[in-house]
Amino acid sequence: MAESTDTITIQVNLDIATEALKTIVETAKQMVGPDKKGHYRVDTADIVGEMISRFLMEKDFEEYVRHRAHYPD
Repeated sequence: MAESTDTITIQVNLDIATEALKTIVETAKQMVGPDKKGHYRVDTADIVGEMISRFLMEKDFEEYVRHRAHYPD
């Protein structure tokens, strides 16, 4: 995989399976645990973003976008 040193943060809307999001929320809650009032202080949106970014790097998104066949019609 080509390591890119230049990155940019973008805001997007995307579709993911509801089960994937449920799993992320439950895992994040387990990781941080509840505070004294029983509330969970974790930003699951940040975790989703970090996980997707890591996935795209590991699966070489830069190479994927080089192929016209991968673009939507």
